[in-house]
Amino acid sequence: MASKKTIEIVKSTAPVLEQHGEAITKVFYRLLFENHPELKDIFNMTNQKKGNQPKALANAVFKYAQHIDKLEMLGGMVDTIVQKHVSLSIPKEGYPIVGENLLAAIKDVLGDAATPEIMDAWAEAYGDLAAIFVSKEEAIYTDKESSIGGFRGMKEFVVVNKIFENDVITSFYLKRKDEEPVPSFIAGQYIALNIEIPNTPHKHTRNYSMSDSNDKDYLRISVKKETGNPDGIVSNYLHSDVTIGDTLLIGMPSGEFVLQETTQPLVLISGGIGVTPILSMFKEAVKNKNQEIIIIQCALNSDTHAFKNEIDALLRDNSASVSVYSNPLKSDVLGENYDYQGYLTKEILNYLEISNNSDFYFCGPTPFMANVLDILDDLNVDNNHINYEFFGPVEELKLVH
Repeated sequence: MASKKTIEIVKSTAPVLEQHGEAITKVFYRLLFENHPELKDIFNMTNQKKGNQPKALANAVFKYAQHIDKLEMLGGMVDTIVQKHVSLSIPKEGYPIVGENLLAAIKDVLGDAATPEIMDAWAEAYGDLAAIFVSKEEAIYTDKESSIGGFRGMKEFVVVNKIFENDVITSFYLKRKDEEPVPSFIAGQYIALNIEIPNTPHKHTRNYSMSDSNDKDYLRISVKKETGNPDGIVSNYLHSDVTIGDTLLIGMPSGEFVLQETTQPLVLISGGIGVTPILSMFKEAVKNKNQEIIIIQCALNSDTHAFKNEIDALLRDNSASVSVYSNPLKSDVLGENYDYQGYLTKEILNYLEISNNSDFYFCGPTPFMANVLDILDDLNVDNNHINYEFFGPVEELKLVH
């Protein structure tokens, strides 16, 4: 535990970090990759390019400075970071490297304002935070390693099937190359894929949610092809070049955006490829025959509406599937079977007679999630009933319109 003096100094730097945090983290990542270019194989460099990762880290550092004496105030942020690290198999030996470059970045940006006293305090504070991460991550590594099909690090998986779900989404069915059982997971979790693409300067790491239930002898991920998007290098490669029989390097299932056991009515809402964790949750939830479930899929039209037949085949008396098409085809029949044109609205949820005491889970593009969050706020849904995963500070999501 940091000393009282260190806590006071770090808390006093919170306003400075709020103002300069993103500049510090941008310098941090530049230094990190200059000094350790091999780490580009682990990080999602697209998020670096877009600025998502520096922004997220800046928010985390600022929150830590604010609440260093009351870490419970950080909420689920620590667990989110821990799960990301576990998915990537980040070793404890990496923390001193990160600390060295983070402190150098703070000194670089703040200059003379970063006095020796401040730098010493942040060195101690970072050491404490790193110890928390190492302890939590080691506990998860140990637990996963001892589970059936579990392992530490990454393992080779073979693509045993490749199914084109529609024009833009393809599913990949994966089994262990060593023929051991696939690891178990909780509905909503993801795996990290580390892949080498010819004629690119480093390996590429991406996280993909499982899109099937946890009772199969394979893992399934479903990937949207980012046509015309230069940042979609991995998704495009998977679609065009990866075939049945190929080997992929996969990490253990991770993530805290997971289906919780509850008796409350369940509302699962997805936008676009955000359907993947939602579908996994739906497949798990329908096993509880007493729970009311509504799954709502928002898509452009029937051409981009994935897994409809798969979902419809699992529906039962107290469950329903709803479609909302923003750009329906002329052949799409709407207005029947709870299908709607346009975007998801509060009126649609009211028409479906959805109780605000339901448990809500949603996933999709940032504007979509911001809209759902606004709708649930208008319906006075308690935060304890709202579940989603967003890469970045929730305050930023609430500002999107």
